[in-house]
Amino acid sequence: MEALRRYESIIGDFEAFLDACERPLPTVVRVSGITGTVERAVEAFEAAGVAVTRREWSDRVLEVETEKPGNTWPYVHGWVHGQEEVSAIPARVLDPQPGESVWDTCAAPGSKTTQLADLMDDTGLLVANDDNLGRLSALRGNADRLGVTCAAVTNADARRFDPSVVDVDEFDRALVDAPCTCEGTIRKNLDALDEASPSASRNLARLQADILRRAVELTRDGGTVVYSTCTFAPEENEAVVDEVLREFDALSVEPYDIALDHDDGLTEWDGESYDESLANAKRFYPHQNDTGGFFAAKLTL
Repeated sequence: MEALRRYESIIGDFEAFLDACERPLPTVVRVSGITGTVERAVEAFEAAGVAVTRREWSDRVLEVETEKPGNTWPYVHGWVHGQEEVSAIPARVLDPQPGESVWDTCAAPGSKTTQLADLMDDTGLLVANDDNLGRLSALRGNADRLGVTCAAVTNADARRFDPSVVDVDEFDRALVDAPCTCEGTIRKNLDALDEASPSASRNLARLQADILRRAVELTRDGGTVVYSTCTFAPEENEAVVDEVLREFDALSVEPYDIALDHDDGLTEWDGESYDESLANAKRFYPHQNDTGGFFAAKLTL
């Protein structure tokens, strides 16, 4: 946990934060509205002797008392998908509407892609892109199992994505769930901090900013882009958004509501100052909601 000590000045109740990072995560699934219903999934879990706890902030998110939800009938039927609770936040913040065109820039293995399709009522066009061909196999498998038909899968570097390959000029919305140092997954990936450092974060920030910049370029005026990571590092979060904000006059970070405890985004860190609108972003820490760690910013053009 030594790598996390550098965040002591920005995280309230820091010892509770560290304690939470050392505890295993509750097992959580997301119910797919394309193939099932919450009531049907709950009934099937309980019939199998698996206790279920509903989450107040989202009627689609359930805590289940099993370490292997993939071995249950609701999973086999495609009614549920194992998804870390905070990773269900970005799609909710993006709020895609049925019939829209949406670009998921770094989509594999598909948890957020399938959630976006669900929110779109499996209509419109959802472009699920990833540059990792191997991980796209998992995405296709998850999309098939969860009944997604509105997704077009592409294998490209998001920084140079050409929308003409899917016959689109621009998108209504885009999700940038960027590759990151994954510090916020420490509760399920015990080696998550092995490579974490300020220099590792700064190295990734260039890639993250390039992807976010391309997402903004390909989103229509009035459209929405959500930038998210599962790391605590300001270099990969507020600093990345701040860099891109400076390049687009019409771009701003907007407030959003979500019924989970959180801290506001930072407007300064390590001697650097960021755009004041970054206070509208949200940081979710493990001790606040018994989850992993996450960052999400909602940008509009």
